[in-house]
Amino acid sequence: MNLEILRHSCSHVMAEAVKELWPGIKLGIGPAIEDGFYYDFDKQEPFTDEDLAKIEKKMVEIIAKDEPFIREELEKKAALSLFKKLDEPYKVELINALADRQISIYRTGKKFVDLCRGPHITSTGKIKAFKLLSVAGAYWHGIETNPMLQRIYGTCFESKKELDEHLKNLEEAKLRDHRKLGPNLEMFDIYHEEAGAGLVFYHPKGALLRTLIEDYEKQEHLRRGYQLVITPHIMQADLWKTSGHYDYYKENMYTLNIDKQEYVLKPMNCPGHILIYKSKTRSYKDLPIRLFELGTVYRHEKAGVLHGLLRVRGFTQDDAHIFCLPEQLKAEIKAVMDFVFDVMKVFGFNAVSIELSTRPQKSIGSDQDWEKATQALEEALKEKGLAYVINEGDGAFYGPKIDIKIKDALKRKWQCATIQCDFALPKRFSLTYIDNAGKEQQPIMLHRVLLGSLERFVGTLIEHYNGDLPLWLAPVQVLVIPIKDTVMEYTQKIEQALKTQGIRVEVDSHNETLDKKIRNAEINKVPYSLVVGEREEKSGLVSIRQKGKGNIGTLALDEFIKKIKEEIEKKAA
Repeated sequence: MNLEILRHSCSHVMAEAVKELWPGIKLGIGPAIEDGFYYDFDKQEPFTDEDLAKIEKKMVEIIAKDEPFIREELEKKAALSLFKKLDEPYKVELINALADRQISIYRTGKKFVDLCRGPHITSTGKIKAFKLLSVAGAYWHGIETNPMLQRIYGTCFESKKELDEHLKNLEEAKLRDHRKLGPNLEMFDIYHEEAGAGLVFYHPKGALLRTLIEDYEKQEHLRRGYQLVITPHIMQADLWKTSGHYDYYKENMYTLNIDKQEYVLKPMNCPGHILIYKSKTRSYKDLPIRLFELGTVYRHEKAGVLHGLLRVRGFTQDDAHIFCLPEQLKAEIKAVMDFVFDVMKVFGFNAVSIELSTRPQKSIGSDQDWEKATQALEEALKEKGLAYVINEGDGAFYGPKIDIKIKDALKRKWQCATIQCDFALPKRFSLTYIDNAGKEQQPIMLHRVLLGSLERFVGTLIEHYNGDLPLWLAPVQVLVIPIKDTVMEYTQKIEQALKTQGIRVEVDSHNETLDKKIRNAEINKVPYSLVVGEREEKSGLVSIRQKGKGNIGTLALDEFIKKIKEEIEKKAA
């Protein structure tokens, strides 16, 4: 059974139940989404937990009746008349916006009718396992000046076993929420009233984690032939008008006036990289040119969509732009894909899903260029033998793209890497290279990120590992715990020996019991603790505790250092 169709059908059953319980409620829309469905309702009083229980009970009754989903097609005029008679203004608005002459509707039960393209399952009895999850506010069409509707989220699976597993994962996700774990582990906080929403403040441990990720990325990019660049945070608005961002992205851009000229706080890094490419004459022998920047960008996100590190207003991208010859294009795309998969494995992500996103309605460039760009991306995927799905109309405004989504420990998908093929911006900025005949030609440009937003990736890492970061990424790798003040000299010797070898170490010298110090090390998710007492001092050994395993024995200090350095160098996830 198609899970999307099943879930969409379940959203209709939920809407039918709501209309039976509250006949005066007005219906919005009710699509299937990843991992579930929702339906929007115009109801003055908020839905309560007790209301959700009532709706579920009514849905069970509807499912037990095994009501058929009956499709009808009406002339547009007849459909408008029907939904006006039903007093469903949101449905009337949707019908008026449709260009179709024939409008499809679905009926279930004696009274319920909904505007819908379908398809649906044959009858409500096919729904075997569902659960309503939560209620949230949602502006009609996502526009703040429109009415605020109430959105009920739910999920549906083919079997109770699958549903139970999903619900268990949802509970686990709450425990792993980076918005709680991050501050508890003293890594970051996100909101300061004095500073504003959607802005991240990295504390020392979080800044160190970020730096470790950035240092690894710089090393890998240099190894693969990229050149590091840095571009300004603000640039004149005319640059963004040339690129097209001003026309296609202005609602997400921060602008400011300097010396009577309009400037933009950069939402993207690409125009800056283009100017670096244009700074001198390029030969075909110079290409491909791969420019890489850990570039901080700023986007005007609405307050309602801000979400921890996953959706913020200022973030850093591991952004690169590749300027290449037409005959180099596919090889560069495939090399980026290899780079993505190598990096994801290092961070402990082995499962991915891939989407090929095509031309959106609002776009620039010729049909011929879009066809060439899409073909290059699709052929690269096929030649790599990678499975993918087509995401119609979701490309960037300047070109199609490949999106690579990783799956975490709870099988949730996270958007990270993207590869965008662009013929349009090189043309807009008059980019050229000199070919082997001495003539000017236009290069092709690839936009790509691997991890994407580093903020979002840090949040993903924390939730994937439940805060138990791999040893090479742990802000504190070793905690030295002295049992008594009398062994502080030996403790400091251990600390210095570890620091000399580049191992990140702290000493817990607080006036607390040994059990409390060990418990704190577990809570703070420190990979290794070294317990030091008089016995260890006399023997020159260290007693080792590993997080989650407890006491794992004693070693000479130099042996422990050798062991942990080998583990760090492996970058084991």
